[in-house]
Amino acid sequence: MNKWVKAGILLYLSLLFFGSFLAIGVVWTGALDEKLPFIEDIKIFLYYFFAGSVGGSLRHLYMFCSHYMKDELNDYRLWIMYIFYPIFATGTAVVAVTLIQSGILLIDFVDFEDTPYAQISFAFFVGFGFNRFVNKLNALSKDIFKTNKQETINTEEKNEKEARVQ
Repeated sequence: MNKWVKAGILLYLSLLFFGSFLAIGVVWTGALDEKLPFIEDIKIFLYYFFAGSVGGSLRHLYMFCSHYMKDELNDYRLWIMYIFYPIFATGTAVVAVTLIQSGILLIDFVDFEDTPYAQISFAFFVGFGFNRFVNKLNALSKDIFKTNKQETINTEEKNEKEARVQ
């Protein structure tokens, strides 16, 4: 990568990281509530969204700096990861918290004085470990949406293994 691309990616990730903190502060203080009245209706989702953004941009800032220091930023295809993964992490964080709150993942958040600290923290972790979360979500999706043919084959294989062991 040339110096301008590296500088642009570093600037982008830094703005995304610090800008997300600023955006959380703006939402928290209610500075936009009068100008944009719908903000109040989606405020909780904005917290999850920006927490995912902080996590995703922090991880990719760390990865970018680590690869830069080791002089490993020679592949031009990597810039796509540094640009898009933090963006994907924001929406994924909102979906992850929503899945948990729906009860489908059989995880329950503990309420703390009417504040969603656990949900916001989880959104941050999903943003930080975006690719790991997507891998787990993919595995869960495969388990949930198995076809009868797959279940029959897996059951037959399991029965054969149990028979060999006995």
